Amino acid sequence: MTSVNVISDGAGVGMLGFFGKSFYHMSIIPLMLLTTLLAWHARPATTEQIPGGFRKFQVAYLVVWAFCVASDWLQGPYVYALYSEYNFSRQEIAELFVAGFCASLVFGAMVGAVCDKYGRKNCALAYCVLYIVSCLTKHVKNYSALMFGRVTGGIATSLLFSCFECWMVSEHMSRHKFSSGLLSYMFGMMFTVMYLVAILSGVVGEFLAEAAPLHPVAPKSNIYIGGALGPFDLAIACLVVGAVLIVLLWEENYGQEPPDHDSRAQSEVSMISNFTESVQMCISNRRMWLVGLVVATFEGSMYAFVFNWTPALQSDLVPPPYGLIFALFMMACMSGAAVSTMTDQMMTPGTRLAVAFGTGAIALCVAATFNGNLKLSFFAFVVFEFCVGMYFPSIGILKSEVVPERVRGTMYNIYRVPLNAVVVGLLLTNMSIVRIYELCALLLGVAFVSILAIMSTPGSFSDDTKTVKNV
Repeated sequence: MTSVNVISDGAGVGMLGFFGKSFYHMSIIPLMLLTTLLAWHARPATTEQIPGGFRKFQVAYLVVWAFCVASDWLQGPYVYALYSEYNFSRQEIAELFVAGFCASLVFGAMVGAVCDKYGRKNCALAYCVLYIVSCLTKHVKNYSALMFGRVTGGIATSLLFSCFECWMVSEHMSRHKFSSGLLSYMFGMMFTVMYLVAILSGVVGEFLAEAAPLHPVAPKSNIYIGGALGPFDLAIACLVVGAVLIVLLWEENYGQEPPDHDSRAQSEVSMISNFTESVQMCISNRRMWLVGLVVATFEGSMYAFVFNWTPALQSDLVPPPYGLIFALFMMACMSGAAVSTMTDQMMTPGTRLAVAFGTGAIALCVAATFNGNLKLSFFAFVVFEFCVGMYFPSIGILKSEVVPERVRGTMYNIYRVPLNAVVVGLLLTNMSIVRIYELCALLLGVAFVSILAIMSTPGSFSDDTKTVKNV
């Protein structure tokens, strides 16, 4: 009995010791309880009758999605940290980040056509291969090798957030002919799984990163193992499992291709015409270019934050547990998304965005003013991530209401042009962290004013005489 009590007491002390390690660890329980409560109330559900074959299809997709998206989340907290441990300068790290972002942006403009032509299943397998290559390059302390890995990783990211969704929608609607209501339920499950996997990936990644120190495989070797590379190795394992499951569980599906030469030529003319029309509409329609301004300012600030939170929390006194911090950020993000869902009937998307932009601007002002105060900076970052969680569901609805269906894909790509300019400007100008957060807070102020302008402007685009209201 005594030995049992000793073991029990030891476990209790161990748990208390873990949660008392730092204010990061002490934040786990309250933030987890809040996230669980909000996520439970906003959990995806459907009142429709579940048809035969739906559950099998759902599992086949969500299991693959969980492993493949886990490979992405495992890497996120450790990219900057690893480059820093390799002794690259902040400017060199910024160049590596921008390379990955630009690769994703450039390939993202054509990824839909590539998936349609070569098959969504094949492109999902290509994602696994490209990301495995990207993870393997992380073991090499060489700028050129890491740059190559960032490019392959950027292309893989474009595939992750396009071909997987395209495969699921096509299988759901075309092959199985399930209802649109069940499709909405599938999307809800997809993003719930994504956030849960992100939180788990952060926690597991932290244990792996602390398991062994980063070191070369041999004296003077440029090949490294251990430390922050642990999460990248687990990402490779997830990608291998994901690829095997794709081969075993998925059927191939394609988009519609033009049947002959004349139709292809006609399609190319139509694409040019569509692009021209989109640019003209974006310039002439006030609501459309204001939405583009919102996207560029908020998402530009978000990408700058992703780059800068790691160095902002670096400290010898309180070494940052990067994976755990990332998991806490994802809890905050999931809570924000849950609040967005719960307030859907009480607030318009525009109102939620205004709240998110105002709150986010204040949070980044706090981060800039109290840079160096780790507790206040961390709290500000958690609040900003909560705002990110509110942003994405709300901006998705707003864009769907403002942008006509016939130019939707083209317009969304146009919106990414100024976004790219903002990100490159913030990352490559070698500004201090304080100045970056000050500018990001200013950008969120612009987003706040822009969303107010959108809300005060009557809908005025013509798409089958439809008028947008109640944004």
